[in-house]
Amino acid sequence: MLTAVTGINWGDEGKGRVIDLLAEQADIVVRYQGGNNAGHTVVVGRDKYVLNLLPSGILHPDVTCVLGDGMVIDLEHLTKEIEALRGKGIPITPENLKLSKRATISMPWHRVQDELEEARLEKDGSAFGSTRRGIAYAYSDKYRKKTLRLGDLLHLNEGYIHNRLHMMLDAKNMELSGCYHQEPMSYPALLSWCEKQAAAFSAYICDTGAFLRNALADHKKVLLEAQLGAMRDIDYGIFPYTSSSSTISAYGPIGAGIPGAPLSHVVGVLKAYSTCVGAGPFTAEKAMSESWKDDLRRAGNEYGAATGRPRRVGPFDAVASRYGLQCQNADRIALTKLDVLSSMKEIPIITEYLQHTKHIMDFDPTDNMDNLLPVIDIVPGWQQDISHCRSYDELPDNAKRYIETIEKLLDHEIQFISVGAERNQYLTKGEWL
Repeated sequence: MLTAVTGINWGDEGKGRVIDLLAEQADIVVRYQGGNNAGHTVVVGRDKYVLNLLPSGILHPDVTCVLGDGMVIDLEHLTKEIEALRGKGIPITPENLKLSKRATISMPWHRVQDELEEARLEKDGSAFGSTRRGIAYAYSDKYRKKTLRLGDLLHLNEGYIHNRLHMMLDAKNMELSGCYHQEPMSYPALLSWCEKQAAAFSAYICDTGAFLRNALADHKKVLLEAQLGAMRDIDYGIFPYTSSSSTISAYGPIGAGIPGAPLSHVVGVLKAYSTCVGAGPFTAEKAMSESWKDDLRRAGNEYGAATGRPRRVGPFDAVASRYGLQCQNADRIALTKLDVLSSMKEIPIITEYLQHTKHIMDFDPTDNMDNLLPVIDIVPGWQQDISHCRSYDELPDNAKRYIETIEKLLDHEIQFISVGAERNQYLTKGEWL
């Protein structure tokens, strides 16, 4: 069985929470795109784990994790992430972590370029809100064929790799010195860096596509983990304020290394309200006062898992969510952080947008979205703790009403509801997985 877990909105929907739960029944968890520019937070007892590159399944001892073909991998960051988990007693070996030989390496200069360009754009207020971790530049060089893939580290003693390294470095030094007046990088330093990464990761690098094909043939349960959400997809998101990869479930098998493999299920993850990290149109934040948003941000601890940046927040946005659901083609929906709304006497929901006097029901990221205003409906809150609820019937009537209002606006049932950060703080209804 092949299941993808994807974000319906701007990312930070709580996918890590859902993946961690589903990983209990999975054999393999695969990250299929993105890099270390976002993260998943998983709470296990008193421990909180922030994972930027490693799949959430790494916290389960019987699960094998894969970093797939479609990723860009910062090996220095991966080293730190592995060391941090080992420090908490999580074993990581070539048996439970496999790195695709086709995955792209985020080279040392990619972070440098990202930082320099974002700083340049900030001067006139046109920055993209980048995490400055080099993701866009790694993907750019992937498509320009001017970077390495992980499998190349296994062949550093061969002449053709040296020729490519010289070509790449010459081109990069011309960019960095000519555009940003930086000191050129040296070839010996670059080769030394590559040799260090090869020594650390050679045992982990393999043909993960073959590994996954064999696993599916043996009827293993494989879970595909997306980074970010539909609004950050390079093709279907709020371009240019997107990530540089495809966050869409249909890309999952391709980015995992098993193109053509059919998905059994797509789990789309929604948050019970709207959040966004980074620049770009975000109509939901226009709906409420600054004090309302500050209260929600504190209640939900809405700060980026990768960067610590405060997230932009607003009410649940049915217009954007319908679009994200369409993009992801989800047959299951997980709703997270319902408990965060428990203190509210009244809860707003965005039902449509207004453009001057025109009512907008459909989300179109190719339109000018800056002049859209949200239209909200108010539903009554429940104002009581729901973190102890383990069945739908145990929820207060107004909490059920809130869920059912969202279901009606999306024309889709919600099967999973998170009522707290702990592993056991959730409930299901209808046909789950």
